[in-house]
Order: sequence, then C-alpha cells, then structure tokens
Amino acid sequence: MASLIVERARAALKNAFVGDALAMPVHWFYNPADIYKAFPLGIEQFEDAPSFHPSSIMSLHSTQQGGRANKASASQKEIVGEVILKGKRQYWGKDNVHYHQGMKAGENTLNAHCARIVLTCALKGYDADEFLNQYISFMRADVPKHPDTYAESYHRGFFANLEQGCPADKCGAVTHDTASIGAFVSVTPLAVVEAAKNAALEDIKRVCREHLYLTHPDESLASVCDCYVELIYKLVHREDESSKDILEEVSGKSAGLNLAELTAKNKSDIEVVGRMYSPACYISNAWPAVLYFAYRYADNPRKALMANANVGGDNVHRGFVLGAILGLMHGTEITPWFSELTDTKKLNSLIDSIGVE
Repeated sequence: MASLIVERARAALKNAFVGDALAMPVHWFYNPADIYKAFPLGIEQFEDAPSFHPSSIMSLHSTQQGGRANKASASQKEIVGEVILKGKRQYWGKDNVHYHQGMKAGENTLNAHCARIVLTCALKGYDADEFLNQYISFMRADVPKHPDTYAESYHRGFFANLEQGCPADKCGAVTHDTASIGAFVSVTPLAVVEAAKNAALEDIKRVCREHLYLTHPDESLASVCDCYVELIYKLVHREDESSKDILEEVSGKSAGLNLAELTAKNKSDIEVVGRMYSPACYISNAWPAVLYFAYRYADNPRKALMANANVGGDNVHRGFVLGAILGLMHGTEITPWFSELTDTKKLNSLIDSIGVE
C-alpha cells in the first residue's frame, strides 16, 4: 500500500503540470470556436501560445494592484515591470496580447512555477515563512525565473501590499476574483505530499487553509479547499473503494452535484462547461467543472485534459487541478506528455523524491 500511495502522489503532480501546459495556448479563450480557428483540431498536444488572443482583456488589468485597472496613481508603484514580471510591462495595456505571449509548447505558466516552490517546501517539511521567502525572492528576481507574461490578480495584490509595508503573512489581497480555482494550484502539492506522508486529514486541511490564506483570504474558497483536500486524501489512501464513488461523494457534499445523473444526460462538454457552468475562474463554477471532467473521462486522462482545454476559460488552472485528480485515480503519468514538458528533468528530480527517506 505504501508504494501505491507514492505512485499515486507522484502521478498526481506530474499530470498536474501536464494539464497546465496543455491548456496554456488557449488559456482564457472564451469562445470555443476561437480555439478551433487557432488550432483546427483543437488542442491535442502541447502548442506554442499564438500571437493573437481573441478574448484577451489583459489590457484592462491593473499593473499597480490586484483586479482591474483604475486611473493610474502617481503615488502607487508599478508592480508589473518594477517589482514583478521585470521586462514584461510593455505587453500590458494592449489589445489582444496573449496572457502567456511568447511561451513555447510544453512550458508551464507562472502559477505552476509557484506550485514548484510549494512542492520544494512541502518535501522539506512545510513552513509558511520559508514559502513566503522563496515566493517573494522568485517573483522579484531581476532576471525572471519563469517564461510567463501574466500574473493573476492575487500576485499583483500581494506585492502591492508588500510594497506598502504590510508583513508578508498579511499581504493576501481581496479582489473580485479571490475565490478562484487558481488558488488550488499551489495547494495541490502541499496536500498531495502531506497525504503521501500519512499526515492526518484534519492536519492537512489546517495547513492547506493556512497556506491558502497567505495569498487567497476567502472563507468560501477555504470551505471548498477543505473538500478538495479531502478528495486528494481519499484518492491517495483508497483501497477497495472506486475513484468514481469518491468523486460522487465529494461532489455531492461540496457542489451539490450528482455526477452520475449529469453525465447520464450525455450533454456536450460545452453545454456543461460553458452553459450550465461558466468556464471562468470563479470557484463556484470551476470546481464543479473539474469534478465533471474527472468523472466523465475517468477512464481516459488524456481525453479529460483535452476536453478541459478545448472548452476554454480558465482551463490552465482547472487543468492543473484536474491533472492531479486524474493522477491520483490512475497512479500513472500521462505518456508521452510528461516527458515533453520543458522542465521534465527538474520536475522529475523533485517529484520522484516523494517517498524517499
């Protein structure tokens, strides 16, 4: 059982990074038809980010704080360009710039890179101060340590508060999209590693909540996070119970969702994630969407991640979480995709140390 737990934990994290990179080229495409204009077969493999993004609203986002742009304040520091994302400011404020402009097939987005920081900390024994030190150093590097152009609202809000003198552990900012699926990207490695170490479920929930609040202080989000942690724990430690039964139990409790009933209707993915549920980042819709894809394509992880990518919206962050769930369900990485990631070697060295004393 111990080796099975380790296999599941490793597969979860490997597939999470796959889910992120696969969806990256069409992240925040809100009209699925635009995905098929850019990629006639849809997303079936890793692709470069296209130069034109038909639904980009990056030009509306503030470069001085979290959330949307207000009138620029002369007294406020430019967070984008001066504090984080150095050398990337020129891509903001223009129409139709891709959020991940210039990124190549198989590269991971910023939040996935931040998840690697959490993973490093979790493997050593998670400490919030150590995470914050590493996160701040990583984000403020003069030579960027990641390939991304965009930083979600929570990053900008955090560093705006830090620049104003807030203690690092109190810099989590509240904006219109704090309760979003992107928060679970950095929770995932912490929950998976702790579950693999056989920590008690309630202890894992507590440490994951504490971590979540450093960047995403929102009670409704934390409640769903508890359910996500419980799902991870139960999938890691299951013996005779089926993965789909566990998914059904958690989805009923956390989203009031009957997955068997929904999938029996045989609706298209776009009818479910596009009409029933918004494909946007907000946790109230993104969480049921993840559960739906995991359940509908429980037997085919590749198809699940492609389906998630091809409905658009916040598919990158859903993809990371979905990839983790699928890895726990199957206990194997998705080949050859994992080996095609840009950072496979670095990821392998980290992930394969899970379970090594």
